[in-house]
Amino acid sequence: MQSGDLSNEEDEFQVRKLEISDKSKGFIELLQQLSVCDSVSDKQFVERFQELRSYGDDHLVCVIEDNRSGKIVATGSMFIEKKFLRNCGKVGHIEDVVVDASARGMQLGKKVIGFLTDYAQAMGCYKVILDCSLDNKDFYEKCGFKQKEIQMTMYFV
Repeated sequence: MQSGDLSNEEDEFQVRKLEISDKSKGFIELLQQLSVCDSVSDKQFVERFQELRSYGDDHLVCVIEDNRSGKIVATGSMFIEKKFLRNCGKVGHIEDVVVDASARGMQLGKKVIGFLTDYAQAMGCYKVILDCSLDNKDFYEKCGFKQKEIQMTMYFV
């Protein structure tokens, strides 16, 4: 690939913060490729968007929009947990990372993870953690994560 092609591709796939208009660009449909995500009304979307924005720097949802199609093709989120441990340190938690099936293999997942880990570091986090399936373990190891202990979960629904 020539360098001119690379910069063109980078222009087409920039990571940015979620915007209100992203609902109409397929954001919810993208999340449906990850997990159970019923339809969300415009009102519900605006209310949740405003709630998350009220958390300030402690919660971030990022997206990648394909500037050619205008569709959201990747997303991930980060919330920052404030601790008493480590001199009242902070831990970044990555959640809800998904790349549209049509855009996989284009390194967009790595861009999302890089954006979120850079954000956590800039916010003063001493570590970043995430949960993933065994199928995704290799991907996260390529992004610099290491397996540590095991995850436990309890669902209420």
